[in-house]
Amino acid sequence: MQNQPDSHQHHDHQHQDGQKMHMKVTDEVLKGRYSNMAQVSHTKEEFVLDFFLAHPPAGQLLDRIILSPGHMKRLANALKENLERYEKSFGKVEEAQIPTDGNIGFKAE
Repeated sequence: MQNQPDSHQHHDHQHQDGQKMHMKVTDEVLKGRYSNMAQVSHTKEEFVLDFFLAHPPAGQLLDRIILSPGHMKRLANALKENLERYEKSFGKVEEAQIPTDGNIGFKAE
């Protein structure tokens, strides 16, 4: 079987100045990725968001997103607003507790 390149889908995005931006997105990106652990760090110039799949005793860095402080602030506000809308529709979300026994993610018994 021959590998075929991802097809591209197009999404329009309204830019803050009112202009529409045409975005290309591959099928692979549209599938998304599951992450059960994240880490946020920063310097004066940027924020770094690392998303991991942690399955002790190992883990894998899946994606790293680097944002300017101004974009991080917009993202934080967007996440807060979306969580509030979610809770209004579906009920309060309980914050996940930090594992203290080394078990991260799902566990089958």
